[in-house]
Amino acid sequence: MEKDNLMFFRLRSLRSRKRIVKEDVVKQIRKKYKRSEELWKIKREIPLVPLEKPYQKGFVRFFVVRDDVKRSKDGNFFEGILNKINTKMYSETRKFLKKKRKFGRRIYVEKEQKLARLSTYQWNDPKLRLTDRERQYFLRREDYCPIRKRHNIYYEFIEPWRFVLRVKPNMITHYKPLHSDLEQEIDELNSYLGQHKVAGIVHKKIYGRPNPWKNKYKRDPLNSRKCVRYKMSATEIAENAEDGNVFKF
Repeated sequence: MEKDNLMFFRLRSLRSRKRIVKEDVVKQIRKKYKRSEELWKIKREIPLVPLEKPYQKGFVRFFVVRDDVKRSKDGNFFEGILNKINTKMYSETRKFLKKKRKFGRRIYVEKEQKLARLSTYQWNDPKLRLTDRERQYFLRREDYCPIRKRHNIYYEFIEPWRFVLRVKPNMITHYKPLHSDLEQEIDELNSYLGQHKVAGIVHKKIYGRPNPWKNKYKRDPLNSRKCVRYKMSATEIAENAEDGNVFKF
């Protein structure tokens, strides 16, 4: 009798077994996610190997300080700012053109290149090391993002005339060696973590916040057609029917 009671208490309920299975799945996903982060770190830290014969691959365009500004007493100061907001653009030719449709015809126009904008995170990031004097040359702006439906705040340099564009050949002098085993394991983990259900678990359990797109297009049950009959009384339905409003259930 006592053995039967012990066996009864050892049996787990259906709800408990389901919870254990879910916890095991989350543990497995956490383990694979951690391994993926380790592999990406290993890949980033692989040292570059110099080429015996460097070769040219198109052209690169970037900003430099104007000669008159560079010769002034504030030349080094604006060099420091440029190092934090400089951008690069690559092209197969020296002209940096792109296709554009105008009056039904495709024409080539020059690509526009601007200085980098600083986000709120970059503005407050101690690694960027923005001094109080450098902050005086930036203006706080905001624009509306129709996709995320919110205003984005950024900081823009107010004197871009101090810099000019410069074009030079893009020389490839180093390469990163490829490790087949490492790349194969990274591809396998990316394929697993990229699955729809797994990505949702990663977003919720590891990142610590629910999927923002889950409730974006969620239907309100009170506004659905199935709930019309519960929201309106029989008298109101009859009055609407007399007015010519027909409801489809």
